[in-house]
Amino acid sequence: MSTSGKEVFLIGPGYIGLEVLDRLLEKGYNVTALVRREAAAQDLGKQGVKTVMGSLEDSETIQRQTAKSDIVIHTATADDIGSVKAVIAGIEERASQNLHTIYIHTSGFYSDTKPEDLDARPDSSSHRAIDLAIISARKSLGTKAKLFIMLPPLIYGATHHNRVSIQIITMARFAMKNKYAGYVGKGKSLWGLIHVNDLSYGYLTMLQWLEQAPPEAALEHPYFFSENGKELSWRDAAAIIGDELTAAGKLSDPAPCQIPKDQFKDLFGHYSMVILGQNARNRADRLRKLGCEAKHTDVRQASREEELPLLLKEDLSGYSGYNKPAASGSG
Repeated sequence: MSTSGKEVFLIGPGYIGLEVLDRLLEKGYNVTALVRREAAAQDLGKQGVKTVMGSLEDSETIQRQTAKSDIVIHTATADDIGSVKAVIAGIEERASQNLHTIYIHTSGFYSDTKPEDLDARPDSSSHRAIDLAIISARKSLGTKAKLFIMLPPLIYGATHHNRVSIQIITMARFAMKNKYAGYVGKGKSLWGLIHVNDLSYGYLTMLQWLEQAPPEAALEHPYFFSENGKELSWRDAAAIIGDELTAAGKLSDPAPCQIPKDQFKDLFGHYSMVILGQNARNRADRLRKLGCEAKHTDVRQASREEELPLLLKEDLSGYSGYNKPAASGSG
């Protein structure tokens, strides 16, 4: 179905965002992306994508472009409250002109079949402050806009965009620097899985449902999840890394070991336990009811064939942990 004519503002054309962009272009959406680098703007321009120059700190730019857009999709980070507030301000501006907006925000990880469990989480929970800002805006906007939240699990895999995932690859970079594959805590906690390509189809399915749904759909609970029916423990993730890096000649022993706290600086700092040591189990019931089923299930194969070749090309001489916002809150 072609949806030519719909104006989409994509915030974050990165690991997730470029996959979502592919799906949008396949369906004929007119896309404008927020980019920081002129080289990125030129690359996107070759695909027919319009761009606005700026960063997540450029609230005025984000609000202005949101006000021009029928649809806004934020895939840059789950932890930047300023950019989310700017999007909400743009949506409120449109609502004052009787213009309807769809907004899909990317957040954290729980279970979409029991929204009351999410809403009962403490405000200090990771990602929660931004979710609450969106929920507050939903209450004030009512049926004037549809604001929904996508909560992916552990994302893995690489495609023609040659971008790598965050959590598993950060563990792999740690292993290459410290010469062993490690896990945080006891390594028994489980996360659901989704290949980044499957995730992009989840966004598209969600968007097309929101476009077709009546205005009253804006009042339904805001959470959507994606997963492929598989789960992975962090110890098993470390074992995969150990096996693959040993086979590649980067480690001498594949056996995974517990990482001491004083080495968390080479992972996610004080958020390492939150990101790599807790459970995040969910079921994508809403997406499945809409006919969206994941096709990629083999995280080991994707790690070996898609991400490891890219990782081995990296210069890790100055590596000192993940240096971008990865979580928020106090727990």
